[in-house]
Amino acid sequence: MLNEAIRLLIQLRDENQAKIESILAAISSNRDKLPLSSEGIVTLISQHLACKHASRLPVLIIAAAYKSVEEKIGEKVLPLNSHNAADFQTASLGDIEICLVNDEAIVTAYEMKLKKVTTDDIDTAITKLSRSEYKIDNYLFITTDEIYPSVSDYAASFYEISGGTEIAILDCIGFIRSFLHLFHRNRMEFVDFYQDLVLSEPDSAVSQALKEAFLALRRVAEANE
Repeated sequence: MLNEAIRLLIQLRDENQAKIESILAAISSNRDKLPLSSEGIVTLISQHLACKHASRLPVLIIAAAYKSVEEKIGEKVLPLNSHNAADFQTASLGDIEICLVNDEAIVTAYEMKLKKVTTDDIDTAITKLSRSEYKIDNYLFITTDEIYPSVSDYAASFYEISGGTEIAILDCIGFIRSFLHLFHRNRMEFVDFYQDLVLSEPDSAVSQALKEAFLALRRVAEANE
C-alpha cells in the first residue's frame, strides 16, 4: 500500500507539473505581442487576489515588486519566511523585511492583513519595534480591506514616540497600482517575478489550483492585450 500511495503521489505531481508547463508554453507564445499595460497588470493581480485561499498572495506581490526594481532603488527583500511561521518563531519584524543592498540591517518591514487593521495591530507592532535590534524607517501594513482614517491617524501618531519610525496602512491594490505606474518600464519584470514566486511556493501556501489560476488569467490577459 505504501508503494502504491507513493506511486500515485508521484503521478499526481507529474500531472500537475505537466499542466503548469503546458500553460507556460502558451504564455511564451504571446511574447511577441504588446506587453500588458500597468492597468492591465493591476486587473490581473486583482483577479488573482479574488480567488479562494489567496492569503499568501499579498506577500508575494510586495516581494515581486521589490525584486523587479532592486538595482534601481538599492533595496532588497530578505528571504521570505514560511507562510505559517509565527513572528515569535522567526524573530522577524514582519511578513516581508527590506534591507539595503550590501547591508543586512532592516530598513522597512511589511505586515499583511486580509482584514481591517485595528489599533490593537498598531500596538502590537509598536511592542515588536521596541524589542527589535533594528531601528527601521518604515513599518507598513498592507491590507486588502477597508482602511479606517482614525486607525491611520493613530498609526501616524507614533512617529515621534518611536524616534522616527513611520507606521502607515496601505491598500494592497493601491500600492501595486502606484508602483507599476512609477516603475512602468519594469512592469513585466514584476509580473515575471510574481509568477516565479507563486510557482515556487509549496502547495500548502499557494495551491495548485491557485497557481494554475494565475497562469490562466495571465494567458487570457496577454492574448487580449
